[in-house]
Amino acid sequence: MRRAHTVEQVRAAEASLMARLPEGTLMQRAATGLAVAISNFLGRAYGARVVLLIGSGDNGGDALYAGVRLARRGAHVTAVLLSEKAHEAGLEALLAVGGRVGSPDDIARADVVVDGIVGIGGRPGLRPDAAAAVELAESHNVPIVAVDVPSGVDVDTGETPGPHVRADLTVTFGTHKICHLIDPAASACGPVHLVDIGLDLPQASVESLQDADVRALYPVPHGESDKYSRGVLGLMAGSTQYPGAAVIATAGALGGPIGMIRYVGPDAVAAEVRAAHPEIVAVEGRVQAWAVGSGLGDNLDVPQVRELLEAEEPVILDADGLKALDDSGDHEGVLATPHAGELARLLGVERSTVEAERLKHARLAAERFDATVLLKGATTVIAAPDGHVRVNGNATPWLATAGAGDVLAGLCGAFLAAGLTALDAASLGAYLHAAAANLASDDGPITALSVAAALPEATRQLLQP
Repeated sequence: MRRAHTVEQVRAAEASLMARLPEGTLMQRAATGLAVAISNFLGRAYGARVVLLIGSGDNGGDALYAGVRLARRGAHVTAVLLSEKAHEAGLEALLAVGGRVGSPDDIARADVVVDGIVGIGGRPGLRPDAAAAVELAESHNVPIVAVDVPSGVDVDTGETPGPHVRADLTVTFGTHKICHLIDPAASACGPVHLVDIGLDLPQASVESLQDADVRALYPVPHGESDKYSRGVLGLMAGSTQYPGAAVIATAGALGGPIGMIRYVGPDAVAAEVRAAHPEIVAVEGRVQAWAVGSGLGDNLDVPQVRELLEAEEPVILDADGLKALDDSGDHEGVLATPHAGELARLLGVERSTVEAERLKHARLAAERFDATVLLKGATTVIAAPDGHVRVNGNATPWLATAGAGDVLAGLCGAFLAAGLTALDAASLGAYLHAAAANLASDDGPITALSVAAALPEATRQLLQP
């Protein structure tokens, strides 16, 4: 599991550790890891032209001491001071090994720029001189390595309300920070390299599944399993307006762990579903979960859907089904899967507001509707009513295609029917949906049905690495 902690949690852990270590030990650990990461990023240290953008505080100190190590290995290291309060001891150490203080003019000739402007305690946005230095690096295509976080982002929310660094690599210390996982800031981090500095941290507020977590959570059938014990999903999707949504959602569900699907919908749509998937049962009966909403259009029956929400079986609400969600009841077993526009309508805000503050609004919706909310996007944010958040960011941009959400709804419904909690069902669904898209795409265009068709192979590769 990749875990991201808040600034307050990190600060407390650092203070506890520093109280037990000789002064400066923690900064030296960070600087060593940073220097190694920069050398690996460049492929060398000797002869490399390294420009350090130095602000005030310990973040600048980390960059300066990393510069000392690089200079000792033959790099030409220049510090551009963006604050009168640069880390004094770090600057003296750099000058002592042949580093120098320069100006922003040095940036254009650099092989790499190291962002040591502000750290996790900084406010969002950059001052004009810092923003100008960053823009200069970008205009000359000089790669930027961010120290801990890209300067200017909001560390605890992932928001980017002002000018900020867009890093080619971020080297962070002790743990991931929330901005490393939540867009739009996550997109500004580039790859994130974690340096262990020995922090003792509490439970994280935000998590991201890895392959091993998927294997641990996946409901693999055993020798005594049958189609009923594996789970039966009731699927209420599609309409005469959008019959394809039912076919696609069914394909997504069949790529999951369940044993059977019961389709409920118009006869004409049921015929198309059975033609594409003859194993589907178009007869009502006992189910373990419901997937409702994909392509329902004018066929949406809000009272009928609300009856399902009040029953004991968990329900996933997608697309038109979201219109039945209200804040009047206990929706503990409900998983809502809106995109930014749908969540904006549910909350009565602008879509742009949701896109700029994804973590905030996913959590707000989960609390207001007492449901688990999966906010779709380049980075998927999954928020439980208790504030627990999981993030998935392994998807290809090619997944932004019509019908992909229907596949996800069917797949998440399958995990609900197999007995997983709404949070786990959403987490596994998002992860495998993205993995299948990556497999189907191979860096090229895909369709929703090609993603669904790749689910079994993607699952096999994850379960049997």
